[in-house]
Amino acid sequence: MSRRRWRDGRGRLVVGTDAAGPGTSVPLEIAASYRARTKGLLGRDAIDGAMLLTPASGVHTFGMRIPIDVAYLDRRLTVLAVRTMPPGRLGRPRLRSRHVLEAEAGTMAGWGVRAGMRVSVETA
Repeated sequence: MSRRRWRDGRGRLVVGTDAAGPGTSVPLEIAASYRARTKGLLGRDAIDGAMLLTPASGVHTFGMRIPIDVAYLDRRLTVLAVRTMPPGRLGRPRLRSRHVLEAEAGTMAGWGVRAGMRVSVETA
């Protein structure tokens, strides 16, 4: 399996693809550079869709204005855990986590994101 080289930019997050249907497609921002990962969602009042931080194994919400949902993903984009974090918290790094997906609090449950499922990313 070859390793994917992520770059800062935009794409689509696809959640829940299976034989029953195409799943949910969500706008996605990709933060792969050190600068983009460091900034993340800081200073924002909202986000349309989600943000993928890569590589990342943990996050914090210091300086954030909104609570967020955080999904920890492994190398194959399998969800290891999903947590909601209020502003001003430090999340512990997750073993085996290679990517972190962030979205506004409550949205991941609406998309059906849960531990054990696999998501996919389509880049432009």
